Amino acid sequence: MSNPALRIGIDLGGTKTEGIVLDRRGNQLARRRVPTPQGDYDGTLRTIHDLVAGLEAEAGRRATVGVGIPGIVSPATGLVKNANSTWLNGRPLDTDLAAVLRRPVRLENDANCLAVSEATDGAGAGCGVVFAAILGTGCGGGIVVHGRPLSGRNAVAGEWGHSPLPWPADGERPGPTCYCGKAGCLETFVSGPGVAADHRRATGESLGAEEIAARAAGGDAACCATLDRLCGRLARGLATVVNLLDPDVIVLGGGLSNVEALYGALPPLIEHWSFSDRIDTPVRRAVHGDSSGVRGAAWLWRPEGLETVNAGAAAP
Repeated sequence: MSNPALRIGIDLGGTKTEGIVLDRRGNQLARRRVPTPQGDYDGTLRTIHDLVAGLEAEAGRRATVGVGIPGIVSPATGLVKNANSTWLNGRPLDTDLAAVLRRPVRLENDANCLAVSEATDGAGAGCGVVFAAILGTGCGGGIVVHGRPLSGRNAVAGEWGHSPLPWPADGERPGPTCYCGKAGCLETFVSGPGVAADHRRATGESLGAEEIAARAAGGDAACCATLDRLCGRLARGLATVVNLLDPDVIVLGGGLSNVEALYGALPPLIEHWSFSDRIDTPVRRAVHGDSSGVRGAAWLWRPEGLETVNAGAAAP
């Protein structure tokens, strides 16, 4: 399997599990989506087994399998940690999947899969260092360096969502309580639920992040103010990424990445908070949108594939 002809990617989400088959050039051959059996570990294994079997039957050939999960396998224990799909935590998911599927399986954090996908043939194609942020139910980050995901010694590289909000104002301290047990994590401010909670605290009105963005685009003053706070907080978080990593591109994925106002507002705000005389790092929407995670999981098996797919791509 040093250069597999077909690659299956599985994106194991909290509510849905999606699978895709790609050929070595990145062309989609088959795609399926099924509900995730929430809270059911054995059911999750069966779901992935059945999804892989169905995709291979449709594609007509056996394939490698990469899986993106909302957590990571701990190098210390070999068990899943940090998953907001909590029934995965403390489980040897990679070895269990390998036994069920009867082949090696590569697991990676879903934010890293987003980064791999966009670095391979998306918004970060041709870039040496890509930072990708998932702004959805949670707030995750993934780093790709020269085509390879950077997980780090402790498999927590890119977990910027569980860093504190930088340069907090008095009204932002100590910050909302996070599911991780700490307060003031960036995730509690810039995720979809975080934006909705911020709007509710400011106005007493319960709206989802998508509705807030839509109303802001229509000129609603309260929603515009909520969106301005999101841009400011997100820019502060991304400025710390620039100060530490200085990536060639920042790619946004997840539901909030569809808020068009972010792409004009963020660059000057990031520059303001960054430790440099000038910042020209582009902020781009994920080219593959909701498909980025599942495509990135498939690309976890590609020793030579990045160079092939990226042929002719130019860095910004």
